Amino acid sequence: MRDDYLKAAAAIISEPNILINLVSRRVKQLKGGAKALIDSLEHLDNEDVALREIIEGKLTYSLYLGS
Repeated sequence: MRDDYLKAAAAIISEPNILINLVSRRVKQLKGGAKALIDSLEHLDNEDVALREIIEGKLTYSLYLGS
């Protein structure tokens, strides 16, 4: 996992647990065959793809607080 991507994504999603869960769920989707939402000329690990998707605003989240 690239440190510069991690720092940039952490600036967008400041809560570490949310960032970890978002990246891990997206990595599972990518490993399952989902298409990346970004274009990259370099080969990136799935974790880096997920972080770049967050950085570029292509991957977002919302909290469900239940009832």
